[in-house]
Amino acid sequence: MSDTASPPVNSLLAPLLAGVETLKGVKPATARLLARVARGGRVIDLLFHLPESVVDRRYRPNLRQAETGRVCTLHVTVTRVIPPAPGGGRGKRPWRVVVTDGTADADLVFFSPHLVRRLEAGQDICVSGTLERFGDRLNMAHPDYLVPVARMADIPLLDPVWPLTAGLFPSQVRAAIRAAFDVFPPLPEWQDASVLKQRRWPGFEDALRTLHRPCDMPDLLEGDALVAASERARARLACDDLLAQQVSMAQARRQNRLRPGRAVAGDGSLRRIALSRFGHEPTTAQIRTLAEIDADLAAPRQMTRLLQGDVGAGKTLVALLAMLAAVEAGHQAALMAPTEILARQHLATFRKLSPVPVAFLSGSVKGKARREALTMIADGTARLVIGTHALFQDSVVFHDLALAVIDEQHRFGVEQRAMLGEKGPQTDVLVMTATPIPRSLLLTQWGDMLVSRLDVKPAGRKPVRTSLHALSAMADLLAGMERALARGARIFWVCPLVSESETSDIAAAEARHAALCAHFGEGAVGLAHGRQDIAVREQSIADFAAGKTSILVATTVIEVGVDIPDATVMVIEHAERFGLAQLHQLRGRVGRGQAESYCLLLHDTALGQTARRRLALLRETEDGFLIADEDFRLRGGGDLTGRRQSGLPDLRLASPLHVDMLLRLAAQDARRIVDTPPADAPPALRARIPAVSLLLELFARARAVRAIRAG
Repeated sequence: MSDTASPPVNSLLAPLLAGVETLKGVKPATARLLARVARGGRVIDLLFHLPESVVDRRYRPNLRQAETGRVCTLHVTVTRVIPPAPGGGRGKRPWRVVVTDGTADADLVFFSPHLVRRLEAGQDICVSGTLERFGDRLNMAHPDYLVPVARMADIPLLDPVWPLTAGLFPSQVRAAIRAAFDVFPPLPEWQDASVLKQRRWPGFEDALRTLHRPCDMPDLLEGDALVAASERARARLACDDLLAQQVSMAQARRQNRLRPGRAVAGDGSLRRIALSRFGHEPTTAQIRTLAEIDADLAAPRQMTRLLQGDVGAGKTLVALLAMLAAVEAGHQAALMAPTEILARQHLATFRKLSPVPVAFLSGSVKGKARREALTMIADGTARLVIGTHALFQDSVVFHDLALAVIDEQHRFGVEQRAMLGEKGPQTDVLVMTATPIPRSLLLTQWGDMLVSRLDVKPAGRKPVRTSLHALSAMADLLAGMERALARGARIFWVCPLVSESETSDIAAAEARHAALCAHFGEGAVGLAHGRQDIAVREQSIADFAAGKTSILVATTVIEVGVDIPDATVMVIEHAERFGLAQLHQLRGRVGRGQAESYCLLLHDTALGQTARRRLALLRETEDGFLIADEDFRLRGGGDLTGRRQSGLPDLRLASPLHVDMLLRLAAQDARRIVDTPPADAPPALRARIPAVSLLLELFARARAVRAIRAG
């Protein structure tokens, strides 16, 4: 696929790219709810909102032969309508509708009179729901469907169940989906015909119909045909999702290869001084990754490289040495961090090691200090610059920015990252993350970035002893903390939430802080969470670092960027509620000094087998890459910020299992599509290219180049 490939034929896609409010019968209020639940307001977004299950309503017995505990669809006659009995007592009393089919009687139970008031003795109706037995009576509580016999066809034999949101009802989703298929245009096939045949995958529209409207597919109504057909349909749609992503990445990679840059090569003079001040030999991994970065900097193209390093692997030293290469070549380099506390920690490290002055800029730098920093950046006096989001503001003008380093890059938006890279002419970009990225997710999320992995830690770091404890043993834990504090220990205590909520029984940071203050004394316990004013939060962390408090209760705001060597104990409450990679990052806040360090994972007493296995893995290894791969396999890659801890980022229809099964297939196909010159492409491949353009439009992949460039 060349860079000048034809744009999508929008007239063909117009019905699918239109807003859901354009569908027949969809009112504006319903359209807003559909857009919310479907993560987008287009008709295709609604069709990508796949059902989570299907209720089989084909079982249509008579009452005498009916099996209880399963969904039944019944043709019955109303014999009596019995209103709630008068009187007190707790709870609402139900309406009962006694029905019969001539073989036995049953009760329909309703707690709302809405449907009941339309029923009368002698009326023939059809109902569908779960049949149960209470005592000697058959009972169906709140039938899913209740219609006159003449409308029995309104009860679907196979009934999809879609995820909903407050105010949205299944009937509204069902009607909107029906209207969407009424306007579905005939689309050309973008998947390889041989793959479709080999895997027995349906076409794109048929795959969507199989999942949303299985009753439209007569072949699925017999036996267990729906199960296999649904699996094939989901696999095909997942491969569409992956192919769209991989093609957009391959296009971006091709653009990056063609984008001119400038060669940046230092003479090593400043690096030698920095390494002598560091006082230790770099690890083999640091030497290797630095060589990879140097080769990119020296090449006549712009660099976009991901530096991935586990906790304590030494990313900051690599970043400093890379930035000094740019300074040696006569240019500027900047490092942007997501929080002021992390940026200031980098500043302290750089000022200790760097042979050249380091400027600092953040939102808290104001007045004369800010004016001086801006002047030094603009006239080139400041060769190294460290800061927060303040660095990409319009008022910041660089003299000659050659290298932009972005730390904890997933905490910045694409536009923010791009804005920093655009502060200089043909700026090279190095993005860093301390979150171990699973290999499958690495390919999916960063498949077009050059990747360097720091997989060796500096010598001398002691392992953190990790143990599991039931929350029911809290008294023993507090006694152990008393002994540790008597020895001078400093303790992190991490909770997942800031305050109690009606929907969660997780102990909150504020409640835990109050409990620990009551036990250890208010002067001994600090509190840090994301809802505090930043100055208050950073003061709490600073007090803990200085030893003014011995315990710091916190949320995941301390997950990265907090470096307190004297902290030796990490307690994580409700550890089963965190992702493994996030637990590993939190554990990395201790074990940074010379003293023995401990991580205590507190969990519910009734811990499931999978959760126990996950936590046991954390106890058995400190290999962040192994932990991340296992977390991906068990839970999905999630949102690397830790806010959403399962599922795949940036993919609509592909599950973790689909990624493992189909990513290589999609990536290989994408490379053939993008990298094969049109003149050399076989006719079948050449014919697919316009259809692939439609695929990219459907999956909203038109802006991939800038996203990849920004990291």
